Amino acid sequence: MHIESKAYQMFKWFNHGFLLLLSILCILPLIHLLAISFSGAAAADANLIMLLPVDFTLEPWIKMINNPRFGYALYYGFERTVLGTVITMIVLAMAAYPLSKDAREFKGRTFYMYFFVGMMLLQAGLIPQYILISKLGLMNTVWALILTGIINVFHLILLINFFRTGIPKDLEEAAFIDGAGHFRAMWSIYLPISKPAIATIALFTMVSQWNSWFDGLIYITDMNKFPLSTYLQTMIVNPQLDMIQDVEALEELSDRTAKAAQIFISMLPIILVYPFLQKYFVKGIVLGSVKE
Repeated sequence: MHIESKAYQMFKWFNHGFLLLLSILCILPLIHLLAISFSGAAAADANLIMLLPVDFTLEPWIKMINNPRFGYALYYGFERTVLGTVITMIVLAMAAYPLSKDAREFKGRTFYMYFFVGMMLLQAGLIPQYILISKLGLMNTVWALILTGIINVFHLILLINFFRTGIPKDLEEAAFIDGAGHFRAMWSIYLPISKPAIATIALFTMVSQWNSWFDGLIYITDMNKFPLSTYLQTMIVNPQLDMIQDVEALEELSDRTAKAAQIFISMLPIILVYPFLQKYFVKGIVLGSVKE
């Protein structure tokens, strides 16, 4: 029978208390935001709301969902996130597979590893990148947002290490003996076994694409094509709210309830996806960070 010492029990209770406190501090702002979004305009403007709605109403949510500019921003946000995540994962898998081999199997491995590490340390900067996107004719398109951040070197190294340490070498050799090629081995062996690492990196990429707003301000000059994060940033920072919203639809709402409803709606996709991918986090990160 395992007997826990008093010091260990105190340490365990301290950890539970600390994590509980941290969880409460994280969730309280969300509850406060949700309460504001369901409250009446007068109570929100008077700053009377804490954790429960005052003068409960669904009007802010209905008006926001029916606001065409918010709908466009939501659509472009989804488009960017889905396309960006899928294309990024394909490119990362295609790059990580050959780089997971040793120098005898892939002779250019050392050069390409130095190249990618150099990309992580040295970057061209915003102005050359802007000129390149402009010359390629990608301004005001979703490709300007996706292609500029398609390779995250940290994620690439994580996936390379997972392929090197998490895939049994004997399994790959058996597939080659049975006649499989490299594409078949990657598709049928590497990717199914690497589900924890792929799910973890996909979630990181998804959150990054969904929350990224700065590149939208740089590469999207048509306000009607702003992705959701750029739209929300402009709405919150810009005091001239009428520039980006349908005034007739929102004139009866409080500015605070309208912003709270839009911000909470923008968080819903990530909140809904996170529980399904969270279970892969520990295995995906730990195995991907081990180096032989």
